[in-house]
Formats: sequence, structure tokens, C-alpha cells
Amino acid sequence: MAKDGLNYRDAGVDIDAGNRLVDLIKPLVKATARPGADADIGGFGGVFDLKRAGFEDPLLVATTDGVGTKLKIAIETGKHDTIGIDLVAMCVNDLVVQGAEPLFFLDYFATGRLSPEVGAQIVRGIALACKDSGCALVGGETAEMPGMYSDGDYDLAGFSVGAVERSRLLPRADIEPDDVILGLASSGVHSNGFSLVRRVVEHAGLTWHDPAPFAAGKSVGEALLTPTRLYVKSVLSVVRETEAVKALAHITGGGITENLPRVLPKGMLARVDLSNLIVPPVFRWLAKAGGVAPEEMLRAFNCGVGMAVVVAAEEEERVADAFADAGECVIRLGVIEPGEGAAHVVYDGTLGL
Repeated sequence: MAKDGLNYRDAGVDIDAGNRLVDLIKPLVKATARPGADADIGGFGGVFDLKRAGFEDPLLVATTDGVGTKLKIAIETGKHDTIGIDLVAMCVNDLVVQGAEPLFFLDYFATGRLSPEVGAQIVRGIALACKDSGCALVGGETAEMPGMYSDGDYDLAGFSVGAVERSRLLPRADIEPDDVILGLASSGVHSNGFSLVRRVVEHAGLTWHDPAPFAAGKSVGEALLTPTRLYVKSVLSVVRETEAVKALAHITGGGITENLPRVLPKGMLARVDLSNLIVPPVFRWLAKAGGVAPEEMLRAFNCGVGMAVVVAAEEEERVADAFADAGECVIRLGVIEPGEGAAHVVYDGTLGL
């Protein structure tokens, strides 16, 4: 090669940094091992053994998601240790609504210039959430793309696969009028609506480092980076223990308005009593500081409910108690009623903003 010849590092891609990141995350990945996966990384693909995981007649369920512009807050505050939890939660919470047990997870991390230390912080959160969800981190992809992303910027995507025995797939076909809808509390904004959140923060004249008006003792950025709640352990335990859960809905972008109808049959409506919602302070502040109307709040945010659960009326107390015993804060959202056309939500009462 000519003395002044170019190399990959001159073009902005540091292979050695990528290798260092792999070395940093190997013990994190290894800690997520579970029956069916040894969680080694370095090969071209992750292998999972369904038989070793104990399934007899399984259906596979696959999900993919990201964390949206919540990433901007992590990047701009330099706090990268919890955004990986959000990434996993957005995928595995979607798996459990179909009754599926998360089996393995893969991540995609793209950046302008790779910092192994930042990457390791992100993967540490991913591994922590995988372990909490009983999900093996079997691989991923790190892409250094100068010119596509500015230095310091990065993007994340997650991919998860779960399995459910064919006879236990949710939602069930026996959803009917008078069934009860329960709600499981969220941990805050979770990972949806952050383009609006960021606009409200800007409109209020605040920075990420200012004290949060809605969370004592925390900065705005720190409070808004509260990770998405992981519902896997509680949901799977209650579904299996009670055998009474008919349907689950992960309340993400679109809120209750858009997500609950996705698991209801045609000709049914969900009548939700807004006065029963326990609205966290962050949502009250967003509504007031941004002048956001209640109907828009209900479509943009979870407003305090991260998961909805449909059960027969006679099973309400038993299922609610089981979720409480599993560590969830449970409320009665409403009931299923006969409707016309596509499933939809009808609201009663007033949202406590």
C-alpha cells in the first residue's frame, strides 16, 4: 500500500473500538443465559433450543421496536445506562400480551463514532432487562456509520422472539360483554410520545438539567429517563396461575384509545372510566405546561396505565389480587359492552389532569 494510502479508521470506522466493545459486553451477555440458550456471542447467529426450554407444541411470537426520540434525552444528558431497559421492555411487553414467554433478544446499535464505554452502558441496561425478563441476549449488531450520524448520536432497535403453547395463545376467543378491564400502573411516560414531551419541555423554557417540576429531587432529564416498566414476570405468573386472563394490551403509542381495541373482537367496545385512572404527576405537568387537551393526552401517552387486562367479571377480584401479589398496582379501568362495527373505546368520567 502507498505510504499515504487511506484505511478504514481514516474513513471514520474503528474496528478496534468495535472489538473492545465486544470484550466489554461479553460478561453482561453471559449473565443472561437461560435454558435453551448459552448466550455466547461472536458467531453469525444466535441459536435457541425450544426443546430444552420445555415447550411441547409451541407457537413462536416475534416483536421489534425502538425507543423513539427518548434517545435524544439520553444522548443530550450523557445518561445511557437505562435506555437499554426501555429497548427490551418495548419488545418483551409486546410478547407477553399474546401469552408468550420471551426467549431471546437481539439489539441493533448504530452510531456515528463508536465509544466502547457508551456502548457498554447501553448494553448493560439491555442485559439487565433481559435477565429480569428471563430472556437470553443472544447477539446483535453494532454499526459505526460516520456521515449518517453525528458524533455522539446513536440509534437503537430491538428484536425479540418468544414462545407460547398453542392452547394458551392470547387473546382468547371468549371475550364477551360484562367482562372487566383492569389496568396495571405504568412507571411514567415509558417510551412513547417523546417528540411531544421534548416540545413541551422546550415550550416551558426548561433544560434537561433543571429541577423537574413533577419529580422532587430529580432533574427534568433524569425524571423523563425513568425506564419503561417490565411486565413479563408478573403477567406470565398471573396468566399461568389463574388461567383467567382473556386478553392483554400493552399501552404504548396511541394510548388506551388505540391499543385496547387491538385485542377486542369486532362488535365490542371498551367502556373506560377515566376517573379511576391514577394519573402520575408527569402527565399532569405535560398537560398543563403544553396546553395539551385530555383527548390528545389519551392518544399520545399511557396516562398511568402501562398494561390493560381483560377478565370475566367473576374472576376480577382473584386476578386483581394475583397481580397485586406480583407487585403490580391494579385499578379497575372499565367493562366490555356490545358495540357496532370495529372495536373501540368509549370514555366516561374525567381524566385527573
